Amino acid sequence: MTGTRSSQMKIYLTAVLGFALTSALIIFPKEAFIASLEGLKLWFEVVMPALLPFLIMAKLLMSLGVVNFIGALLEPIMQPIFRIPGTGAFAVAIGLASGYPIGAKITADLRRSKLCTQIEAERLLCFANTAGPLFIAGAVSVGMFGMPELAVTLFLAHYLSAIAVGLFMRYHGRGQEEQSKTKQKKISLTEAVHALVEARKQDNRPLGQLFHEAVSTSFPSLFFIGGCIAAFSVLSRILELTGITPLLADIVSPVLAAANINHDLIKAVFAGFLEIDIGAAAISQSTASIVQKAAAVSAVLAWSGLSVHAQVAAMIHDTDLRMKPYIIARALHAICAGITAAIVYRPLQNVWQRFSFAVPVFSSYTEATTPFFPVLTASVKAAVGIGAVIIAAVLILCTLNRVIVFWVNQRS
Repeated sequence: MTGTRSSQMKIYLTAVLGFALTSALIIFPKEAFIASLEGLKLWFEVVMPALLPFLIMAKLLMSLGVVNFIGALLEPIMQPIFRIPGTGAFAVAIGLASGYPIGAKITADLRRSKLCTQIEAERLLCFANTAGPLFIAGAVSVGMFGMPELAVTLFLAHYLSAIAVGLFMRYHGRGQEEQSKTKQKKISLTEAVHALVEARKQDNRPLGQLFHEAVSTSFPSLFFIGGCIAAFSVLSRILELTGITPLLADIVSPVLAAANINHDLIKAVFAGFLEIDIGAAAISQSTASIVQKAAAVSAVLAWSGLSVHAQVAAMIHDTDLRMKPYIIARALHAICAGITAAIVYRPLQNVWQRFSFAVPVFSSYTEATTPFFPVLTASVKAAVGIGAVIIAAVLILCTLNRVIVFWVNQRS
Protein backbone atom coordinates (compact mmCIF):
# COMPACT_ATOMS: atom_id res chain seq x y z
CA MET A 1 0.00 0.00 0.00
CA THR A 2 2.83 2.36 0.91
CA GLY A 3 4.59 1.53 -2.34
CA THR A 4 1.44 2.32 -4.34
CA ARG A 5 1.06 5.70 -2.63
CA SER A 6 4.70 6.50 -3.23
CA SER A 7 4.32 5.61 -6.91
CA GLN A 8 1.22 7.79 -7.20
CA MET A 9 2.99 10.71 -5.52
CA LYS A 10 5.83 10.43 -8.04
CA ILE A 11 3.32 10.47 -10.90
CA TYR A 12 1.54 13.54 -9.49
CA LEU A 13 4.84 15.32 -8.81
CA THR A 14 6.09 14.60 -12.32
CA ALA A 15 2.84 15.90 -13.78
CA VAL A 16 3.00 19.10 -11.71
CA LEU A 17 6.62 19.74 -12.67
CA GLY A 18 5.85 19.12 -16.32
CA PHE A 19 2.88 21.51 -16.21
CA ALA A 20 4.99 24.16 -14.43
CA LEU A 21 7.80 23.89 -16.98
CA THR A 22 5.38 24.07 -19.91
CA SER A 23 3.71 27.13 -18.38
CA ALA A 24 7.10 28.80 -17.92
CA LEU A 25 7.97 28.15 -21.56
CA ILE A 26 4.70 29.81 -22.60
CA ILE A 27 5.27 32.78 -20.30
CA PHE A 28 8.93 33.27 -21.30
CA PRO A 29 9.12 32.05 -24.93
CA LYS A 30 11.75 34.55 -26.09
CA GLU A 31 14.08 33.94 -23.12
CA ALA A 32 13.69 30.15 -23.46
CA PHE A 33 14.47 30.34 -27.18
CA ILE A 34 17.59 32.42 -26.59
CA ALA A 35 18.76 30.08 -23.82
CA SER A 36 18.22 27.09 -26.09
CA LEU A 37 20.25 28.70 -28.87
CA GLU A 38 23.06 29.51 -26.43
CA GLY A 39 23.14 25.89 -25.29
CA LEU A 40 23.19 24.56 -28.84
CA LYS A 41 25.87 27.10 -29.81
CA LEU A 42 28.02 25.90 -26.93
CA TRP A 43 27.49 22.27 -27.97
CA PHE A 44 28.28 22.91 -31.63
CA GLU A 45 31.32 25.14 -31.12
CA VAL A 46 32.98 23.45 -28.14
CA VAL A 47 31.47 20.15 -26.95
CA MET A 48 30.93 18.33 -30.24
CA PRO A 49 34.35 19.05 -31.83
CA ALA A 50 36.04 18.24 -28.51
CA LEU A 51 34.34 14.85 -28.03
CA LEU A 52 33.88 13.48 -31.57
CA PRO A 53 37.52 12.43 -32.23
CA PHE A 54 37.73 10.67 -28.86
CA LEU A 55 34.44 8.81 -29.40
CA ILE A 56 35.64 7.51 -32.76
CA MET A 57 39.12 6.64 -31.51
CA ALA A 58 37.82 4.83 -28.40
CA LYS A 59 35.36 2.75 -30.43
CA LEU A 60 38.07 1.76 -32.92
CA LEU A 61 40.55 0.70 -30.22
CA MET A 62 37.90 -1.38 -28.47
CA SER A 63 36.94 -3.12 -31.73
CA LEU A 64 40.60 -3.82 -32.56
CA GLY A 65 41.11 -5.67 -29.27
CA VAL A 66 43.50 -3.10 -27.80
CA VAL A 67 41.34 -2.84 -24.68
CA ASN A 68 41.67 -6.59 -24.08
CA PHE A 69 45.45 -6.28 -24.40
CA ILE A 70 45.59 -3.38 -21.92
CA GLY A 71 43.26 -5.21 -19.55
CA ALA A 72 45.36 -8.36 -19.42
CA LEU A 73 48.53 -6.30 -18.99
CA LEU A 74 47.31 -3.94 -16.26
CA GLU A 75 45.04 -6.28 -14.30
CA PRO A 76 47.69 -6.86 -11.57
CA ILE A 77 47.97 -3.08 -11.08
CA MET A 78 44.37 -1.89 -11.28
CA GLN A 79 42.85 -4.63 -9.11
CA PRO A 80 44.94 -4.13 -5.94
CA ILE A 81 44.80 -0.32 -6.06
CA PHE A 82 41.31 0.50 -7.31
CA ARG A 83 39.67 -2.95 -7.35
CA ILE A 84 38.65 -2.57 -10.97
CA PRO A 85 39.72 -4.80 -13.90
CA GLY A 86 42.70 -3.99 -16.05
CA THR A 87 40.40 -3.03 -18.92
CA GLY A 88 39.29 -0.15 -16.71
CA ALA A 89 42.67 1.50 -17.32
CA PHE A 90 41.55 2.20 -20.89
CA ALA A 91 38.34 3.87 -19.70
CA VAL A 92 40.28 5.93 -17.17
CA ALA A 93 42.87 7.06 -19.73
CA ILE A 94 40.33 8.04 -22.40
CA GLY A 95 37.96 9.54 -19.83
CA LEU A 96 40.69 11.74 -18.36
CA ALA A 97 41.84 12.84 -21.81
CA SER A 98 38.45 13.54 -23.41
CA GLY A 99 36.05 14.56 -20.63
CA TYR A 100 32.37 14.01 -19.82
CA PRO A 101 30.65 11.69 -20.67
CA ILE A 102 33.08 9.49 -22.66
CA GLY A 103 34.30 7.70 -19.54
CA ALA A 104 30.70 6.66 -18.81
CA LYS A 105 30.16 5.45 -22.38
CA ILE A 106 33.32 3.32 -22.40
CA THR A 107 32.47 1.91 -18.96
CA ALA A 108 29.00 0.94 -20.18
CA ASP A 109 30.53 -0.68 -23.28
CA LEU A 110 32.92 -2.68 -21.10
CA ARG A 111 29.99 -3.87 -19.00
CA ARG A 112 27.95 -4.82 -22.08
CA SER A 113 30.95 -6.82 -23.32
CA LYS A 114 31.13 -8.52 -19.89
CA LEU A 115 34.71 -7.36 -19.39
CA CYS A 116 33.89 -6.34 -15.82
CA THR A 117 31.30 -7.12 -13.15
CA GLN A 118 28.50 -4.79 -12.12
CA ILE A 119 30.29 -3.58 -8.97
CA GLU A 120 33.59 -3.12 -10.83
CA ALA A 121 31.84 -1.10 -13.54
CA GLU A 122 30.15 1.11 -10.92
CA ARG A 123 33.53 1.79 -9.30
CA LEU A 124 35.01 2.55 -12.70
CA LEU A 125 32.12 4.86 -13.61
CA CYS A 126 32.83 6.94 -10.50
CA PHE A 127 36.53 7.19 -11.33
CA ALA A 128 36.79 7.42 -15.12
CA ASN A 129 34.17 10.07 -15.91
CA THR A 130 35.90 13.44 -15.45
CA ALA A 131 36.25 16.82 -17.14
CA GLY A 132 38.73 16.86 -20.00
CA PRO A 133 41.93 18.93 -20.04
CA LEU A 134 40.90 20.68 -23.28
CA PHE A 135 37.72 21.92 -21.62
CA ILE A 136 39.42 22.89 -18.35
CA ALA A 137 42.31 24.71 -19.98
CA GLY A 138 40.72 26.10 -23.12
CA ALA A 139 37.04 26.68 -22.45
CA VAL A 140 37.18 27.53 -18.73
CA SER A 141 40.63 28.95 -17.91
CA VAL A 142 41.24 30.81 -21.18
CA GLY A 143 37.79 31.21 -22.73
CA MET A 144 35.74 32.11 -19.64
CA PHE A 145 38.24 33.46 -17.11
CA GLY A 146 40.91 34.77 -19.48
CA MET A 147 43.50 33.34 -17.07
CA PRO A 148 45.69 30.55 -18.55
CA GLU A 149 47.46 30.23 -15.18
CA LEU A 150 44.20 29.08 -13.58
CA ALA A 151 44.55 25.81 -15.52
CA VAL A 152 47.35 24.69 -13.20
CA THR A 153 45.13 24.93 -10.13
CA LEU A 154 42.12 23.32 -11.82
CA PHE A 155 44.18 20.46 -13.25
CA LEU A 156 45.76 19.62 -9.91
CA ALA A 157 42.54 19.92 -7.91
CA HIS A 158 40.39 18.01 -10.41
CA TYR A 159 42.63 15.05 -11.13
CA LEU A 160 44.07 14.56 -7.65
CA SER A 161 40.53 14.58 -6.30
CA ALA A 162 39.48 12.09 -9.01
CA ILE A 163 42.21 9.69 -7.87
CA ALA A 164 41.08 10.16 -4.27
CA VAL A 165 37.52 9.30 -5.31
CA GLY A 166 38.80 6.21 -7.12
CA LEU A 167 40.59 5.06 -3.98
CA PHE A 168 37.51 5.76 -1.84
CA MET A 169 35.13 3.94 -4.20
CA ARG A 170 37.25 0.79 -4.09
CA TYR A 171 35.24 0.00 -0.96
CA HIS A 172 31.94 0.30 -2.80
CA GLY A 173 29.93 -2.93 -2.91
CA ARG A 174 32.31 -5.05 -0.87
CA GLY A 175 29.47 -7.00 0.73
CA GLN A 176 27.61 -7.69 -2.52
CA GLU A 177 30.54 -8.08 -4.89
CA GLU A 178 30.51 -11.03 -7.24
CA GLN A 179 33.72 -12.79 -8.03
CA SER A 180 35.53 -11.29 -10.98
CA LYS A 181 36.23 -13.74 -13.78
CA THR A 182 39.76 -12.44 -14.06
CA LYS A 183 42.02 -13.75 -11.34
CA GLN A 184 44.85 -11.61 -10.06
CA LYS A 185 48.13 -12.69 -11.60
CA LYS A 186 51.55 -11.44 -12.57
CA ILE A 187 52.01 -9.23 -15.58
CA SER A 188 52.41 -11.44 -18.66
CA LEU A 189 53.05 -10.13 -22.16
CA THR A 190 52.10 -13.49 -23.62
CA GLU A 191 48.66 -13.44 -21.99
CA ALA A 192 48.11 -9.84 -23.10
CA VAL A 193 48.98 -10.69 -26.71
CA HIS A 194 46.76 -13.77 -26.52
CA ALA A 195 43.85 -11.60 -25.31
CA LEU A 196 44.40 -9.23 -28.25
CA VAL A 197 44.49 -12.05 -30.79
CA GLU A 198 41.39 -13.74 -29.37
CA ALA A 199 39.46 -10.47 -29.42
CA ARG A 200 40.30 -9.91 -33.10
CA LYS A 201 39.30 -13.51 -33.93
CA GLN A 202 35.90 -12.95 -32.36
CA ASP A 203 35.44 -9.63 -34.20
CA ASN A 204 37.12 -10.09 -37.57
CA ARG A 205 35.39 -7.23 -39.39
CA PRO A 206 37.62 -5.20 -41.75
CA LEU A 207 39.00 -1.83 -40.64
CA GLY A 208 36.73 0.10 -43.01
CA GLN A 209 33.63 -1.41 -41.48
CA LEU A 210 34.91 -0.74 -37.96
CA PHE A 211 35.56 2.90 -38.83
CA HIS A 212 32.09 3.28 -40.35
CA GLU A 213 30.48 1.87 -37.23
CA ALA A 214 32.64 4.05 -34.95
CA VAL A 215 31.55 7.22 -36.78
CA SER A 216 27.89 6.27 -37.17
CA THR A 217 27.48 5.29 -33.50
CA SER A 218 29.23 8.43 -32.22
CA PHE A 219 26.78 10.97 -33.61
CA PRO A 220 23.63 9.74 -31.81
CA SER A 221 25.49 10.10 -28.51
CA LEU A 222 26.65 13.59 -29.48
CA PHE A 223 23.13 14.66 -30.49
CA PHE A 224 21.77 13.50 -27.16
CA ILE A 225 24.49 15.43 -25.33
CA GLY A 226 23.53 18.53 -27.31
CA GLY A 227 19.89 18.07 -26.39
CA CYS A 228 20.77 17.80 -22.71
CA ILE A 229 22.86 20.98 -22.81
CA ALA A 230 20.08 22.92 -24.56
CA ALA A 231 17.36 21.61 -22.23
CA PHE A 232 19.26 22.40 -19.04
CA SER A 233 20.28 25.77 -20.44
CA VAL A 234 16.58 26.59 -20.79
CA LEU A 235 15.79 25.18 -17.34
CA SER A 236 18.54 27.23 -15.73
CA ARG A 237 17.26 30.39 -17.40
CA ILE A 238 13.66 29.71 -16.34
CA LEU A 239 14.69 29.14 -12.72
CA GLU A 240 16.47 32.49 -12.85
CA LEU A 241 13.51 34.32 -14.42
CA THR A 242 10.96 32.85 -12.01
CA GLY A 243 13.06 33.88 -9.02
CA ILE A 244 13.73 30.35 -7.80
CA THR A 245 17.51 30.56 -8.12
CA PRO A 246 17.72 33.99 -6.39
CA LEU A 247 15.39 32.69 -3.65
CA LEU A 248 17.57 29.65 -2.98
CA ALA A 249 20.63 31.90 -2.94
CA ASP A 250 18.94 34.20 -0.39
CA ILE A 251 18.06 31.22 1.81
CA VAL A 252 21.58 29.85 2.07
CA SER A 253 23.32 33.22 1.91
CA PRO A 254 23.09 33.95 5.69
CA VAL A 255 24.63 30.56 6.45
CA LEU A 256 27.50 31.03 3.99
CA ALA A 257 28.04 34.67 4.95
CA ALA A 258 29.99 33.47 7.98
CA ALA A 259 32.56 32.05 5.55
CA ASN A 260 32.59 35.38 3.67
CA ILE A 261 31.27 33.74 0.49
CA ASN A 262 30.06 36.17 -2.18
CA HIS A 263 26.27 36.26 -2.85
CA ASP A 264 26.74 36.36 -6.64
CA LEU A 265 28.91 33.29 -6.39
CA ILE A 266 26.12 31.37 -4.66
CA LYS A 267 23.73 32.01 -7.56
CA ALA A 268 26.42 30.99 -10.05
CA VAL A 269 27.03 27.73 -8.19
CA PHE A 270 23.31 26.98 -8.29
CA ALA A 271 23.48 27.41 -12.08
CA GLY A 272 26.48 25.05 -12.14
CA PHE A 273 24.46 22.51 -10.15
CA LEU A 274 22.26 22.21 -13.24
CA GLU A 275 24.69 22.71 -16.12
CA ILE A 276 28.48 22.76 -15.93
CA ASP A 277 29.16 25.20 -18.79
CA ILE A 278 26.58 27.76 -17.68
CA GLY A 279 27.76 27.53 -14.08
CA ALA A 280 31.43 27.96 -14.98
CA ALA A 281 30.62 31.02 -17.11
CA ALA A 282 28.48 32.54 -14.34
CA ILE A 283 31.23 31.98 -11.77
CA SER A 284 33.78 33.72 -14.01
CA GLN A 285 31.50 36.78 -14.20
CA SER A 286 30.72 36.98 -10.48
CA THR A 287 32.22 39.65 -8.20
CA ALA A 288 33.81 37.16 -5.80
CA SER A 289 37.54 37.00 -5.09
CA ILE A 290 39.65 34.91 -7.44
CA VAL A 291 40.31 32.29 -4.74
CA GLN A 292 36.57 31.81 -4.19
CA LYS A 293 36.02 31.69 -7.95
CA ALA A 294 38.74 29.04 -8.36
CA ALA A 295 37.29 26.91 -5.56
CA ALA A 296 33.73 27.29 -6.87
CA VAL A 297 34.51 26.48 -10.50
CA SER A 298 36.66 23.54 -9.41
CA ALA A 299 33.72 22.16 -7.42
CA VAL A 300 31.31 22.72 -10.32
CA LEU A 301 33.68 20.98 -12.76
CA ALA A 302 33.87 17.98 -10.43
CA TRP A 303 30.12 17.85 -9.80
CA SER A 304 29.56 18.24 -13.58
CA GLY A 305 25.89 19.27 -13.31
CA LEU A 306 22.58 17.48 -13.67
CA SER A 307 22.93 17.83 -17.44
CA VAL A 308 25.98 15.56 -17.48
CA HIS A 309 24.28 13.23 -14.98
CA ALA A 310 21.41 12.86 -17.46
CA GLN A 311 23.94 12.08 -20.20
CA VAL A 312 25.58 9.44 -18.00
CA ALA A 313 22.18 7.89 -17.22
CA ALA A 314 21.51 7.62 -20.95
CA MET A 315 24.91 6.01 -21.61
CA ILE A 316 24.25 3.23 -19.05
CA HIS A 317 20.48 2.90 -19.52
CA ASP A 318 20.53 -0.67 -20.90
CA THR A 319 23.02 -2.00 -18.33
CA ASP A 320 22.62 -2.99 -14.67
CA LEU A 321 24.74 -0.05 -13.46
CA ARG A 322 23.17 2.18 -10.80
CA MET A 323 23.33 5.96 -10.66
CA LYS A 324 23.35 6.31 -6.86
CA PRO A 325 27.06 5.43 -6.38
CA TYR A 326 27.95 7.78 -9.23
CA ILE A 327 26.02 10.71 -7.69
CA ILE A 328 27.71 10.10 -4.32
CA ALA A 329 31.12 10.02 -6.00
CA ARG A 330 30.43 13.26 -7.87
CA ALA A 331 29.44 15.02 -4.64
CA LEU A 332 32.60 13.74 -2.94
CA HIS A 333 34.68 14.81 -5.95
CA ALA A 334 33.16 18.30 -5.84
CA ILE A 335 33.96 18.75 -2.14
CA CYS A 336 37.54 17.50 -2.52
CA ALA A 337 38.20 19.53 -5.69
CA GLY A 338 36.79 22.74 -4.22
CA ILE A 339 38.84 22.50 -1.02
CA THR A 340 41.99 21.52 -2.91
CA ALA A 341 41.67 24.45 -5.32
CA ALA A 342 41.21 26.92 -2.45
CA ILE A 343 44.35 25.58 -0.75
CA VAL A 344 46.71 25.36 -3.73
CA TYR A 345 45.65 28.39 -5.80
CA ARG A 346 48.02 31.00 -4.35
CA PRO A 347 51.09 28.71 -4.04
CA LEU A 348 50.66 27.62 -7.66
CA GLN A 349 50.68 31.16 -9.04
CA ASN A 350 54.47 31.17 -8.93
CA VAL A 351 54.55 27.81 -10.71
CA TRP A 352 52.89 29.28 -13.78
CA GLN A 353 55.68 31.82 -14.14
CA ARG A 354 58.21 29.01 -14.62
CA PHE A 355 56.25 26.28 -16.41
CA SER A 356 53.92 26.53 -19.41
CA PHE A 357 51.01 24.18 -19.96
CA ALA A 358 49.58 23.12 -23.33
CA VAL A 359 46.96 25.84 -23.64
CA PRO A 360 48.46 28.04 -26.42
CA VAL A 361 46.36 26.06 -28.91
CA PHE A 362 43.38 27.88 -27.42
CA SER A 363 44.91 31.33 -27.73
CA SER A 364 42.63 31.97 -30.70
CA TYR A 365 39.63 30.51 -28.89
CA THR A 366 38.46 33.79 -27.38
CA GLU A 367 39.23 35.80 -30.52
CA ALA A 368 37.74 33.50 -33.14
CA THR A 369 34.21 34.15 -34.40
CA THR A 370 33.53 30.45 -34.01
CA PRO A 371 35.88 28.27 -31.96
CA PHE A 372 34.67 25.11 -33.75
CA PHE A 373 37.80 24.56 -35.83
CA PRO A 374 40.37 25.50 -33.13
CA VAL A 375 38.66 23.11 -30.70
CA LEU A 376 38.32 20.38 -33.33
CA THR A 377 41.98 20.75 -34.31
CA ALA A 378 43.14 20.50 -30.71
CA SER A 379 40.86 17.53 -30.02
CA VAL A 380 41.94 15.65 -33.16
CA LYS A 381 45.61 16.19 -32.30
CA ALA A 382 45.06 14.94 -28.75
CA ALA A 383 42.97 11.92 -29.81
CA VAL A 384 45.34 10.91 -32.61
CA GLY A 385 48.34 11.40 -30.33
CA ILE A 386 46.89 9.25 -27.56
CA GLY A 387 45.71 6.61 -30.02
CA ALA A 388 49.10 6.52 -31.74
CA VAL A 389 50.93 6.15 -28.44
CA ILE A 390 48.64 3.30 -27.36
CA ILE A 391 48.93 1.46 -30.68
CA ALA A 392 52.71 1.98 -30.81
CA ALA A 393 53.06 0.64 -27.28
CA VAL A 394 50.94 -2.41 -28.17
CA LEU A 395 53.00 -3.12 -31.31
CA ILE A 396 56.30 -2.74 -29.44
CA LEU A 397 55.15 -5.02 -26.62
CA CYS A 398 53.80 -7.61 -29.07
CA THR A 399 57.10 -7.59 -30.96
CA LEU A 400 59.02 -7.85 -27.69
CA ASN A 401 56.88 -10.80 -26.66
CA ARG A 402 57.65 -12.62 -29.93
CA VAL A 403 61.36 -11.98 -29.47
CA ILE A 404 61.24 -13.33 -25.92
CA VAL A 405 59.26 -16.42 -26.97
CA PHE A 406 61.66 -17.06 -29.87
CA TRP A 407 64.69 -16.64 -27.57
CA VAL A 408 63.22 -19.03 -24.99
CA ASN A 409 62.45 -21.65 -27.65
CA GLN A 410 65.98 -21.36 -29.05
CA ARG A 411 67.46 -21.79 -25.56
CA SER A 412 65.39 -24.89 -24.94
